[in-house]
Amino acid sequence: MKMSKISSKFSSHPRWILGLLIGLVLLSSLSRPSNVRDKFSDKSDNSQIRVPSKGIGYPPVLAYWICGSNGESQRMLRLLKAIYHPRNHYLLQLDAAASESERAELAFSLQSDGSVFGAFGNVDVVGKSYAVDKMGSSALSATLHAAALLLKIGADWDWFISLTPSDYPLVTQDDLLHAFTFLPRDLNFIDYSSNNGWKERLKTDQIVIDPNLYYRENTPIMHAVETRTTPDAFKIFGGSPWMILTRDFMEYCVHGWDNFPRKLLMYLTNTAYPLELYFHTVICNTPEFQNTTINSTLRYINWDTPTSTGEPQLLKISHYDTMIASGSAFGRTFEENDPVLRKIDENVLNRTANGIAPGKWCLGQGMLNKSMDESSKDKEELCSTKGNIDAVKPSSYGIKLRVLLSKLIENGRVKTTQCQQQL
Repeated sequence: MKMSKISSKFSSHPRWILGLLIGLVLLSSLSRPSNVRDKFSDKSDNSQIRVPSKGIGYPPVLAYWICGSNGESQRMLRLLKAIYHPRNHYLLQLDAAASESERAELAFSLQSDGSVFGAFGNVDVVGKSYAVDKMGSSALSATLHAAALLLKIGADWDWFISLTPSDYPLVTQDDLLHAFTFLPRDLNFIDYSSNNGWKERLKTDQIVIDPNLYYRENTPIMHAVETRTTPDAFKIFGGSPWMILTRDFMEYCVHGWDNFPRKLLMYLTNTAYPLELYFHTVICNTPEFQNTTINSTLRYINWDTPTSTGEPQLLKISHYDTMIASGSAFGRTFEENDPVLRKIDENVLNRTANGIAPGKWCLGQGMLNKSMDESSKDKEELCSTKGNIDAVKPSSYGIKLRVLLSKLIENGRVKTTQCQQQL
């Protein structure tokens, strides 16, 4: 909607003051109380919590942020079980559109599965959330806030991965950890795609206001009639909003010790889809990180016929063979309870309906070792026999992913060439 009322309200003030005020709101969101619930561990026996070993020869530690909205708690729980590994950190968050009862239901479900999540103490839930709009700066604020929380919970992780309930893994965590074990820990997976749909909507001269930064309820983005000039102090770059970013880079974005990340954050406060601009621009304007990128998201996304909103098409059973053959680590976008998810569980993850994808750390689980008797599914234990959390056993999919990553590096895609093509 046009901002006629907004424009008249602030007509007596310079527009840069309005941008400054909203930018300060965005920055303050990074320092708000974390409101993270206690880890789902057995407080009476903390000695059971196992800490993963780190160092040369050991797999990395991944930090996952799963953010959902109203009615998506069960999809988040299914995704968590599909990507769970005791080495990793997991932060689950429902935005303000979800009810308090749904938030409580999610926490209760995790507590009910405390035999695994409690034993390793690596799953946290944001107890009180806030409004988020993927088109506005509230989405970028939420991402940075999640990274800040994960750094506060435990800074021993190596990569930050953000997922939604529409995502699903195409490899097990043993496969993913195996493939990442052999990578330098300073590589960022970030796509500087030339997709025309993205470039059309990434117009930084258009001014928008995201009310979700200061309202409790989800509120539509407002567009201003005025425009602004392109900055000359730095260059703007953009691409896919789905990334896998290193801990060092996320620390730089959160703490911003040379001030550029904060300055850019304030500029993008009044920009549409800043999540498709911010991290790309920080990397390309920071010499320390320019040579740390692989121009890939490791996600299989169907862009054959983009929707009118610029979003990818849903993935269906018909995409299964091509999707698996791609060697990607994740796929999107999936519908709830789509048959393709069941097929991935059975053929790739070896995961039962309510179970966790097995691995070297969890022995005796999976489709091959479980009766599919419907009457026993609800009582299924997530992991009856725990193994070595510091060892992984890759399948053919994990070996294929490792080969793919090696080719990406060998083909010279860890270059600054993408930073030469600004928007």
